[in-house]
Amino acid sequence: MIHRTKVTLLSLVKLVLPFSLTLALAGCGSSGPVVCSASSSSSCSSQPGPDVLYGFDTGSINLAVSVTIDPSTGGFIETPIKINGSSFFANSAAVASNAQYLYISNSYIDGQPNNGSQIIGYSISSVDGSLTSIAGSPFFSFPPPTSIQGLATTPNGKFLYGADDTGFIYAFSIESATGVPTLITGSPFASGPNSQLVVDPTGKFLYASDDNDPNDGILAFTIEDSGALTPVAGSPFAIPGQTSGTSEPFGIVDTGSFVYTSLSATNQIAAFSVDSATGALTPVSGSLYSTGNDPGVFAFASNFLYVVNAGDGTISGYSVDSSNGELTPLSGSPFGSGGETLVADPHGKYLYLGTYKGVQGYNIDSTTGTLTLGSANFGENGALWMTTVQLPSSAAQ
Repeated sequence: MIHRTKVTLLSLVKLVLPFSLTLALAGCGSSGPVVCSASSSSSCSSQPGPDVLYGFDTGSINLAVSVTIDPSTGGFIETPIKINGSSFFANSAAVASNAQYLYISNSYIDGQPNNGSQIIGYSISSVDGSLTSIAGSPFFSFPPPTSIQGLATTPNGKFLYGADDTGFIYAFSIESATGVPTLITGSPFASGPNSQLVVDPTGKFLYASDDNDPNDGILAFTIEDSGALTPVAGSPFAIPGQTSGTSEPFGIVDTGSFVYTSLSATNQIAAFSVDSATGALTPVSGSLYSTGNDPGVFAFASNFLYVVNAGDGTISGYSVDSSNGELTPLSGSPFGSGGETLVADPHGKYLYLGTYKGVQGYNIDSTTGTLTLGSANFGENGALWMTTVQLPSSAAQ
């Protein structure tokens, strides 16, 4: 079972992003080879390289897998490559732009809970997508009670952010040549207890779920040129209809025009429109939207939004009205079973569900958004934090 930490104790319930997707992932880069990530809302490359899925076990034994996606079927071209190393507990992952680096947050240093946090980094081979530990990794050893959870990068790959469940957001600059992260001046930035965050596709704003009694809401920040964070006027933005701070916002996704957060305690999704000039959020008409039991991480593919329901293992799917952000449940939703994590491929054609037994792929109907069982499948113990990356066009085919 994936673990979710709270401010005062460790709660053995779901964690999902991912590899956040809601896990929060970078979009198109502004320089170098143009590639995509799972959070991209549009196609980024006219001559794409192969797509690769990475997964990390959430247990105390480090198990990483790397597998190439068949673009015509969504299946896996070869047997997943297992990468074994020192034990750590993966909380999520993020990918810097241009498919250069992958980062994982670890809140179980030496395999022990409540033992502080660190960030583990890998460089991604532009030839075949293989992973190599970045020199100096793992980075930092933030003492308890710091508990870095979800990660997100800016589209240009310059900055990395980590959600801290004790009430801060950590900000790092990324050395482009080495991938080494360095704390930004002023970091960590005071926020509120948050476990998942996301960077707007423009790279201008950062949003985080704020599970802070008595006022749950969405934290919003402007990202300065230095990578420092400045609160957006009006932040945190209240969950519609929220009065007692018991909705527990968790997963979060930014489509570029709208921000959605899953409310794990009330089995709903809250929707907000984004002011492109200021980053301020306004509730979408009709918000809130019903989900399955205990919704968590999101995946956004084309005009469809999916959320995994950790309480019953299903996937709730919705079409997104691009004019106003309103959600309409898809025919046949909820889909699947046994899932805890979720990620889409970089082109929005396939969806991958992390389950107790490994990973199961689904095909996305481009017209209706309906999910049908796909050919992608591999089994390992425990759900996996996942992310997908499109390699540069120069990568081996």
